[in-house]
Amino acid sequence: MKTAIVTGASGNLGQAVIKKFLDEDFYVTGTIIPDDSVTIDIRGKHFETAIVDMMQEEAAQQFVDLMVAKHNSLDVAVLTVGGFAMGNIITTKTADITKQYKLNFETAYNVARPVFTQMMKQGSGRIFLIGSRPGNDMKNSKGMVGYGLAKSLIFRLAELMNEESGGKNIVTSVVVPSTIDTPQNRKSMPTADFSKWVTPEAIAGTIYFYCSPEGAILREPVIKVYGNS
Repeated sequence: MKTAIVTGASGNLGQAVIKKFLDEDFYVTGTIIPDDSVTIDIRGKHFETAIVDMMQEEAAQQFVDLMVAKHNSLDVAVLTVGGFAMGNIITTKTADITKQYKLNFETAYNVARPVFTQMMKQGSGRIFLIGSRPGNDMKNSKGMVGYGLAKSLIFRLAELMNEESGGKNIVTSVVVPSTIDTPQNRKSMPTADFSKWVTPEAIAGTIYFYCSPEGAILREPVIKVYGNS
């Protein structure tokens, strides 16, 4: 049975990804932060959760080591952990940028590195990092400086990982969604046109496609999931 790791398992996107991969007969391990207040209403003999603080490099390494010891290999990793904050150049201090860097880059790198190391050993695997439009183009980062700068590093990390894995069946992709249709986003933007947003389920389906036999031949480094926006 193939295995998948999903970080940020209690988030809207994390839960959608977990459900999709369980439906496709993967064994899925979802990570949650310590003292997470969100209940994950997912059950199944091929699903488990693990409490991991992804900001702690050693904790992330230990988690991946345990997964490898249990399953012998890792097929897919979908890293959804992150955070958002507004702020322009005038109001954004170094500490604000550092916080966004830790939330959006370190949480990804701390688990992507040991996962990538294992996939290099086994010669195969798919890693999905979650990017953003502000991170992909600084023109879209106006008013969200720390977030945009931190997310931009996700794209550079994927480029480096794909360079290092050249010649092997290992691909690191950055998934770039437009506004995701979640209860939280609907509440914060009640007058928006929700029909133009992309659902977590649609994003999860796209991610799985790149892991399927049909999508396995694709080596797409940036996957834009924009819906109708």
